[in-house]
Amino acid sequence: MPCTLFISDLHLDPQRPEITRLFLDFLEGRGRSAERLYILGDLFEAWVGDDDDSSLADAVCAGLRDCAGSGTPVYVMHGNRDFLLGEDFAAASGCKLLADPTVVDLYGQATLLMHGDLLCTDDTEYLAFRDMVREPAWQQAFLARPLAERRQIAAQLRETSIERTHGKPDSIMDVNPQTVTDTMERHAVQRLIHGHTHRPAVHELRVNGKPARRLVLGDWYEQGSVLECTPAGCRLQSLS
Repeated sequence: MPCTLFISDLHLDPQRPEITRLFLDFLEGRGRSAERLYILGDLFEAWVGDDDDSSLADAVCAGLRDCAGSGTPVYVMHGNRDFLLGEDFAAASGCKLLADPTVVDLYGQATLLMHGDLLCTDDTEYLAFRDMVREPAWQQAFLARPLAERRQIAAQLRETSIERTHGKPDSIMDVNPQTVTDTMERHAVQRLIHGHTHRPAVHELRVNGKPARRLVLGDWYEQGSVLECTPAGCRLQSLS
């Protein structure tokens, strides 16, 4: 049966080589058997520019390129950690960059794909930061800095993010239910797939007076998380 795979929040990092290996094995196996593979943001723990010359970047781009070259289209959406992925990365990896949000036809049903951070509207501090770093002028100035300096800044931003996250209630960092409903209504869909919150689950709700579903992808910190969709439906799976 044909299948489409969705993953997100891998946060690939040199400090966790076992997760990188799990991902590369996934690409060599199930990735090549899928009709399409969608990576909905935060593929990397940090991405400081397409001139990244690390061994991690080289290995991941090679794995993605081989998967795409085998016949599986691979789509990558920006996350809050790797929003600087650009066209040079797309060319090196063989992937297609995907806008956030995007509506796709998933076996006859219009499905909204998002990273998920735009749904967390209670976290106003984060959204203000997001607006700043998505500005072309900010990105141009950042990318003009030497690669080593950008890596240092990214490490500092990660530390700051961890400190701020620990001081916030869980509810603030989760999606806002009304924002979810409004977003799905605006895009005229009854199914939404996203990541970002690291809370894998299938949520039943009502949108436009009809039953709807919000499917949340898990992270890859201690295991892999995959959503497999076929014409018969979708199911979340774990990769040990």
